[in-house]
Amino acid sequence: MNFSEQLIIAVDFDGTIVEDAYPKIGKPIIFAFETLKLLQNKGHRLILWTYRTGSKLEDAVKFCETNGITFYAVNKSFPEEAFSNTVSRKIHADLFIDDRNVGGFPGWGEIYQMVTNSTPEMKSPKKGIFKFFK
Repeated sequence: MNFSEQLIIAVDFDGTIVEDAYPKIGKPIIFAFETLKLLQNKGHRLILWTYRTGSKLEDAVKFCETNGITFYAVNKSFPEEAFSNTVSRKIHADLFIDDRNVGGFPGWGEIYQMVTNSTPEMKSPKKGIFKFFK
């Protein structure tokens, strides 16, 4: 996959951003927030797409904000969308990231590589003993 344009990416919470501990909030999954920040910095719009509602949803949104992620929309296609029982709850997105994908969750490093067709930039180690291993 090579996605060069800006995408709308719907991301599940429990089991995807954090370990599944519903109704509590689990520990962050390794590289989840780092990857989401990199995707946002590349201009992709992130939607939180989760089963959570009410105070449990508010807790998840606040947890993400505390970890540096503010979503474009939450459980809807765009911020101004009003929920209606007459229309399907399915939201519009280019990609859906969920731990219940066919084949399972590949991990955040692989997701980043699939979406951006690149690997994340790594900071080089500071000078010290590492300079001798170059």
